[in-house]
Amino acid sequence: MSNILSLLYSLWTLVLLCAPIAAAPRIELEPCPRKITVSGAQCGTLEVYEDRAAQSGRTIALNIAVLPAFSRSPRPDPLFAFNGGPGGASTDLARMADGPWRRIRQERDIVLIDQRGTGESGPLDCASDDPDSLMFLPEAIEWSIDQLKNCLDGYEADTRLYTTPIAMDDIDEVRRALGYDQINLWGGSYGTRAALVYMRRHPASVRAAIVDGLAPPSMRLPVHMGTDGQRALDMLCQACAADPSCAEAFGDIGAKFDSLQARLQRDPGKVLARFQDPRTGADHELPVYWQGIAGVVRAALYKPEIATLLPLIIDRAYAGDYGPLVALAVPQADVADKISQGMFYSVVCSEDLPFVTDAERRGHNANFFGPFALELMSRICGFWPQGDIPDNYHDPVATDHPVLVLSGNLDPVTPPRWGEDVASHLPNARHVVVPGVGHGTAYGCVPKLMAEFIANADAHDLDASCIDKLERPAFFTTYLGPAPEEDTP
Repeated sequence: MSNILSLLYSLWTLVLLCAPIAAAPRIELEPCPRKITVSGAQCGTLEVYEDRAAQSGRTIALNIAVLPAFSRSPRPDPLFAFNGGPGGASTDLARMADGPWRRIRQERDIVLIDQRGTGESGPLDCASDDPDSLMFLPEAIEWSIDQLKNCLDGYEADTRLYTTPIAMDDIDEVRRALGYDQINLWGGSYGTRAALVYMRRHPASVRAAIVDGLAPPSMRLPVHMGTDGQRALDMLCQACAADPSCAEAFGDIGAKFDSLQARLQRDPGKVLARFQDPRTGADHELPVYWQGIAGVVRAALYKPEIATLLPLIIDRAYAGDYGPLVALAVPQADVADKISQGMFYSVVCSEDLPFVTDAERRGHNANFFGPFALELMSRICGFWPQGDIPDNYHDPVATDHPVLVLSGNLDPVTPPRWGEDVASHLPNARHVVVPGVGHGTAYGCVPKLMAEFIANADAHDLDASCIDKLERPAFFTTYLGPAPEEDTP
């Protein structure tokens, strides 16, 4: 009897050993479409279930771009990069492979995956063909809310399933399908949240990470937008006051900004702006609302090279000339159009707004931006479906991975305090605050530091003294540029 049992056991073992094992799906890559112009770029898709838990039903074709390493013997651990937003397509970052990531690409592939709901990965787009206004008319805001409701009704997608944790499980499936064992991560803005969540959910898959402009799960968008923006504006006004050319040209630019705010809030819609549309040349006369001005100014603070114009533009608006502000709004609107609005609200309405406290809601009036963003997003999240997130989602990510944490000292949306908080929970992290830059730190020697970090997976030994040479760009005192420097004898 025992011999029969042994024989049966042996046969069963043989069956198990010979049974076909489900292989990970492979991704067929081919040259990318024209909009990705990086040399050698290869693109493909991977079908994943929208409902990853059920593993059935509707699927999403994740859009993937692999930018091969220049080396004939590349390192086995590529760089996976996550875009910001939420709602930005990671394949839109391809140009960075010929810029800030060029040194990294010498030895490593760069992999860009449009997160579910963005880019070409089942995008939850919502057209924002704004009515004839560049100045945030109240009726335009109402129109935008109606448009989002229409878009939501028209989606085939279950928008509850577009949260960051689910998306990061998609990314790990792509990693396996591409045949990578361990990967390095780069995340910018919301992409830092994605990278942190990936590190927590798939720690064995990560070798090292760079996070630039920290927007961790604990941030709770958009609670801190006003206070963080006010900090950046105050720093700009202080820098103008300390610059003899700026101070002489514009006087107390902070006081002028405050006066402009009081004027527009005192009589909403009563101040008329006469200007030419910078895109069409058509003449316009529209009422000006403070929230439009505040939004344009806050967005300009993201990039110090654009913020160099703000004292001049604020001075002109204070004098009644709103044309320059309108011109500044146009490129900002173009950037916003690249964000998948549906994916944005699927994230914010699941991961952020439900956890905003009453005390946080009450603390929004002590800054130039005010409660507008919180009130608007709260209205939208009132009807937007809410997805589930893990119980520990807002807890600090605490892993042993080597992490380079980067913050721009002038950043109006993810200032250094967020990077400091994240780094304090990561024992192998180093926080580098880059002077003179705003949202996104890839200036000067920072790309070199990133490459050195990825090569060695050690942030503590980096010599970051080279960043001390970076400083805020000079302010424009006329439309021709900054005042010329005086020759010293």
